[in-house]
Amino acid sequence: MTSVGTQEKTRPCPRCGAGIGGDERFTVWCAACDWNVDPEGPRKEPRRLDRTRRALARRHGEKLHAGIVSGEDLRARRDASALLALVIALAVHGVTAAVAALGIWCLVHGWGGWPMLPGLFLLLLAWVLRPRPASLPDHVPVLHRAAAPTLFALVDEVAEVAGTRGVDAIVIDGAVNASVQAYGMRGRRMLVLGMPYWEILTPQQRVALLGHELGHYGNGDVRHHTVLGSAYASLITWWYCFAPEDDPAATALELISNLLLLVPYWLVTGVLLLLDRLTLRASQRAEYLADRTSAHVGSTEAAVGLTDRMLVTDSVEAVLAREANRAALAGPSGYRAAGDRADELWERLTSHMASIPEAEYERQRRVGALRGHSVDATHPPTHLRRAGLIAGERMPAAVVVEGDRADRIAAELAGARRLVGRRIILDGPSFGG
Repeated sequence: MTSVGTQEKTRPCPRCGAGIGGDERFTVWCAACDWNVDPEGPRKEPRRLDRTRRALARRHGEKLHAGIVSGEDLRARRDASALLALVIALAVHGVTAAVAALGIWCLVHGWGGWPMLPGLFLLLLAWVLRPRPASLPDHVPVLHRAAAPTLFALVDEVAEVAGTRGVDAIVIDGAVNASVQAYGMRGRRMLVLGMPYWEILTPQQRVALLGHELGHYGNGDVRHHTVLGSAYASLITWWYCFAPEDDPAATALELISNLLLLVPYWLVTGVLLLLDRLTLRASQRAEYLADRTSAHVGSTEAAVGLTDRMLVTDSVEAVLAREANRAALAGPSGYRAAGDRADELWERLTSHMASIPEAEYERQRRVGALRGHSVDATHPPTHLRRAGLIAGERMPAAVVVEGDRADRIAAELAGARRLVGRRIILDGPSFGG
């Protein structure tokens, strides 16, 4: 399907001579020989840590995919690697506790003298690095059961099929993503739904998305363990604190600081990579199992369609950025009209998604295979996740959304949908996870 005014032209491929053409809003390429299939080339991660993580993710993803094809049992299981990762996580928290204890010691034994200064610094550092449970955000819409009974009932139904329990809150933000995580001291669960992501999915793909996210709990994903997850957060904080300044015009003092921080920086990087090596295979297995739950809950067809949507998120982000830029160029009048244009934003986005031709999806699938595309630096390659779904048993939907049920869910999300749309127009899109 192409938009009005779009012209398709056919011409010979410069490499093999086969006829090529298509919607000129998208990259023109040759399906016969892959000419121009990836004109931009692979993207390089700016940070070495992410590059290493992505390489590990791709290696483990390929091995696990081979296991899927051969019929290997991928059910989650605890092993020596997971136990060692938990020990390291506890050691990380032990370091934070030791820093706090040393700070207290300095204050008690140096009261009134110079040891008070390092004591205060150590306590401040321990406070920054302390394991902290996530909390509900206060800058985006948060839905509770009373405000969205139909949506929560759907989540509960999906959770039951996935072998877990539902969530306590649903957060709606502007990211092209979705996730689940614990919050609060009691370990309650929140589901984070990026409204742009939700909008580009069919009703059944949305069910598949819920199945995938809740499948992480049902399949025992080690990285959703509170102790391990909070240790990762502390290590990432250490990593940023010790990261050297990458400035060609650095002063002599900054260069000396970089040298002093080099050893702790590489030490923290090493611990992070060790934890990745210990948990990445289990985490990747959990992703494949979550995909399997996605297919079981929403159908194989919907789960495969969901992976295709992951490949065109750049196109979604471009539409959102264009709408935000249009409001900025219109000046004060554009911002005043942001509320009225919020619904138009979603209509333009869904219209754009409906106009993406199958040839573009196929190109993105081939590019994903070439680049090893994944949702982030720790997920298995998307094309392998898709292939794993296709290679498995074709499953019908265990949970179906149809009729007025979809309309009731849309009505419950209408207020959040409008607020998020207005925020995107006023402040620009959020592409975070």
